[in-house]
Amino acid sequence: MYLKTLLAVVFVSAAIPAFAQVVPEANAPSIPLAVGVGYSNYSTDWSGRLEGPTLWVDWKFDRGPAFIHGLGLEMEARDLNYGRSVPKLRMDTLSGGVIYTIPHLHRFNPYVKFLVGYGSIDFAVNIPNYTHDTRTVYTPAGGLDYRVFRNVIVRGNYDYQFWADFFNHHALNPNGLTVGVSYDLGGIRER
Repeated sequence: MYLKTLLAVVFVSAAIPAFAQVVPEANAPSIPLAVGVGYSNYSTDWSGRLEGPTLWVDWKFDRGPAFIHGLGLEMEARDLNYGRSVPKLRMDTLSGGVIYTIPHLHRFNPYVKFLVGYGSIDFAVNIPNYTHDTRTVYTPAGGLDYRVFRNVIVRGNYDYQFWADFFNHHALNPNGLTVGVSYDLGGIRER
């Protein structure tokens, strides 16, 4: 019995190095989600400028057919409430839509996006009891993501917003720049 146990241990010990791998057989699925925070500076198209924080969440479609690589969904929230040049002026937006990032570039990733959402504006005008309004907001935008580390991305973004039917059918078109950083929960994914 002792000899059989010894032979079994020798065979198992000899076989263990045969399972060693240099390259993993497969990669564990990663979460294709990036969460970011930034600071925006906007021309309000009202009279003056506003600044404030921006948050975004990107979901990327990087699995499946090659033609969908680079496509994704984005949710974005912005509170322009600081550095105002006009008293009582404030603009908040919450929107979502599609984003397309040019895939497979090393560190620089230009992107374009189109978001649709809800906009809220506070203001002071010479109309009694009219100091707040809300509108549907359409936002074409573009920018550049720069991957600093595996999971850390610096973003520069330009937005041009359309707030339709404002004051006798005049469209309000605020636009501005956002600079921020995001954390990619999936990191660089193997393909």
